[in-house]
Amino acid sequence: MVVGGIVLLLAIGAIGAAGADQGPTSGGVVPSSSPTARSAVRPTATPTAEPSPTPEPTFGPIGQTIEATVVRVTDGDTIVGAYGGQEYKVRYIGMDSPETVDPNSAVQWMGPQATAANAALVEGKTVFLEKDVSEVDQFDRLLRYVWLTDGTAWTLVNLELVRQGVAFAKSYPPDVRYDALYSAVESDAKVFALGLWGPTPAPPTPAPTPVPVIVPFVEPDPEPAGNCHPSYDSCVPDGPDLDCPDVRAMGLAPVDVIGPDEYRLDGDHDGLGCE
Repeated sequence: MVVGGIVLLLAIGAIGAAGADQGPTSGGVVPSSSPTARSAVRPTATPTAEPSPTPEPTFGPIGQTIEATVVRVTDGDTIVGAYGGQEYKVRYIGMDSPETVDPNSAVQWMGPQATAANAALVEGKTVFLEKDVSEVDQFDRLLRYVWLTDGTAWTLVNLELVRQGVAFAKSYPPDVRYDALYSAVESDAKVFALGLWGPTPAPPTPAPTPVPVIVPFVEPDPEPAGNCHPSYDSCVPDGPDLDCPDVRAMGLAPVDVIGPDEYRLDGDHDGLGCE
């Protein structure tokens, strides 16, 4: 009996060991309590995606542009540009410069400086013309914003002239796209007393008006001095015999007779002839 019991215990132990070494069941399901199951369902950590940086705004034309070549600069706010085989007068939008070419106006202060500044920016260069709302003004000039670019940055020429103080900000509705920018740079020009906002030069001192010289009229002597008859204190000419009508005609009567009365002018011998 004892031997039989030992054999039975050994058989039960062998069956338990075999069960412990057995793998997954035929259904392929791993018991959740096993280490393999816990490893299989562990979540994988996913790194949080960083948002893409917002690109910096680029200052440049907003609307469609036309590439043109500046043929000549008219003044501080007007150019002649060429594209498509034609030339066009172009008036800058949003600003105004002092007059230099208006036949009805004198050349205004800072006008030549505005023209020179405009020429320094665009003369002979390639520019880009941006339209706002209007096509042309009352003089049939194109109304445009005029842009320059070096390939990476843009310069609005209209705005730059206001920034330099050689032009005024001036709104021309309905073309008001950049009016706020014009106002801002004009305020800066005023703060720094640039150009138009600097000291106004004193007007030139007018030349003194010459005072006319009035020369009194002097009755000319009937005869040059030294050709007078010595017998009369008025300059009765010493020459051919004269009588009183002759003396009166010369405006010399009456005459004092102070010597021999050769002309017989003193008929009553009172010392006064042709009275």
